[in-house]
Amino acid sequence: MSSSCATLPHRVRIEWRNSNKFSPAIKVHPYRNRCGLSRRDFATKGIVAAGASVMSSTLVSQPAQGLERLPFKNDGYKFWTWRGHKIHYVEEGEGFPIVLIHGFGASAFHWRYNIPELAKKYKVYAVDLLGFGWSEKALVDYDALVWRDQVADFLKEIVKEPTILVGNSLGGFTALVAAEAMPQQVVGIALLNSAGQFGSPDDATTETEESTVQKFILKPLKEIFQRVALGFLFWQAKQPARVESVLKSVYKNTSNVDDYLIQSITKPADDPNAGEVYYRLMTRFMSNQRKYTLDSVLSKLSCPLLLVWGDLDPWVGPAKAIRIKEFYPNTTIVNLQAGHCPHDEVPELVNKALVDWLSTLPSTYTASQTV
Repeated sequence: MSSSCATLPHRVRIEWRNSNKFSPAIKVHPYRNRCGLSRRDFATKGIVAAGASVMSSTLVSQPAQGLERLPFKNDGYKFWTWRGHKIHYVEEGEGFPIVLIHGFGASAFHWRYNIPELAKKYKVYAVDLLGFGWSEKALVDYDALVWRDQVADFLKEIVKEPTILVGNSLGGFTALVAAEAMPQQVVGIALLNSAGQFGSPDDATTETEESTVQKFILKPLKEIFQRVALGFLFWQAKQPARVESVLKSVYKNTSNVDDYLIQSITKPADDPNAGEVYYRLMTRFMSNQRKYTLDSVLSKLSCPLLLVWGDLDPWVGPAKAIRIKEFYPNTTIVNLQAGHCPHDEVPELVNKALVDWLSTLPSTYTASQTV
């Protein structure tokens, strides 16, 4: 299938925006727009929706015809031991390295239509974050720094050379904080409907001293209620029929909702520790994510930034991409008529956007060989 916009009527609009090119003002779609995803969004939509797009548009996408798809392997691809934990990743191709980081609830397999195509020119890695996919469901305290450290060590121990990071949703913010930690190795970042929010870390509510009643009565009761409620939500969300139903409601191209995609979500959720990991994510990570803001992270970066944005995303719409560019001028924006996960919904367009952007970077960064 051609990736030309002319061959895709009524499907997608692409607009390139950077400091050297002019394009008409972006049309902001009338969907709910927030700079970050709330804990309620993640909890009520379960393990599926945060790893899949949610669309309100009546536009119907065409199937990803003619694209090679990463073969589904029940036992995963490759594994790496990090701090005593088993981490899953995919590695394909030769050339300049690109590291793909999935969103909340998803896995490396969510890049199934991107890995084979990008691997024709680059060495592509897709890593499962700790607690997700085929990686270990470790019982640790999850916050942005856990995944930052995981990705940073992955770059040092596995990739071992200058790299481009690509992240969707939660994976986007993970890419940003990892780049801040590894400025000499990360030479560019691409964000697809990234999580993260603007604001000062000082805005976070400070903890006050707990009273005896709060510590020994109210807090335990709150935890019991949270465990019951979140336990039910997790059990409901991981049922195959429920996963299929939710995916078909959020993918306009339902031909992409196949048994492989469903299994890539339900299999990790069957791990004995998956429920506890979900509880910790909902009650700990989601409540303290505001300590790490886009302002503080972007102010410490200097590498080129690409935003590939699904404008129909009801969680983090195009207004957020505009605000990122205003704050960080070394940014190029590609707008797509897609939802929260454009890489799986319109993969041929995302692949083209990534390759085109990579070709504009200094050759000393991305000297690659074609396979």
